[in-house]
Amino acid sequence: MKKKVTIIGGAGTIGTILYKGLRDKYDIVTIDKNVTEQSADFVKVDATNYDSLLHSIPKDSDALINLLTIKTEDDLKDIEDFQKMTSIHFVSSFYVLHAAITLGIPKVVYASSNHTTDYYEDNGFSSLGREIDTSDYPQSCGLYGVLKFASENIGQILARQTNNLSIINLRIGSVHPDEQKAVKEDDRLLRTILSHKDTVQLFDLALQSTVKYGTYYGVSDNPGKPWSTESAFKELGYFSKVNSVEILKRGNPFM
Repeated sequence: MKKKVTIIGGAGTIGTILYKGLRDKYDIVTIDKNVTEQSADFVKVDATNYDSLLHSIPKDSDALINLLTIKTEDDLKDIEDFQKMTSIHFVSSFYVLHAAITLGIPKVVYASSNHTTDYYEDNGFSSLGREIDTSDYPQSCGLYGVLKFASENIGQILARQTNNLSIINLRIGSVHPDEQKAVKEDDRLLRTILSHKDTVQLFDLALQSTVKYGTYYGVSDNPGKPWSTESAFKELGYFSKVNSVEILKRGNPFM
């Protein structure tokens, strides 16, 4: 019998990639405020409402994946934008974790972000003279990264307090629906892209992992990549299969 994985915020780019890449292996349920046609098992819900979220999650889920996200323009200048960001990237992150504990779901995979440490990165280059790793103090340039790190920390507390709960944070690099076009047009992505194939592999490994609590960077093995994936290799078994060079080769037979 397939394990059941519920993807919260699964109607976006990463959710679509994961559904296509994991549906043969797992029974996928997608929960999102926006309607998607990708999954027969789709539940429309506003994750900022805890009761609605709790009752929408199948009780027989083996794991939750939190992909919730929102974009704003002036989140440190506009109070309404600040509240929107905080509601999705911190409050709802806690709701997902609390729901997992309440329902006895033993695994949560959280899509964190490279922006937790974007102070050390400029246009895809590390400013540290080495790859940025998870031991570096999370210093962010914006509210998004601050809230992502805060959610990681809430997860760490709850994983420590809850016996049957594993939480894996994946600090995602750059994921695009049309990765070939994106890499051709944006020089930064040559270093920061997490390919679709590597995205599926990394989340799958996180779902299978027996690590109680862990935080890992998610980036393909691109030349000059700014973040280290050494801990993901050692603890999850992650080994990049498609990097930016290989993505570019698809459209250029002379490379």
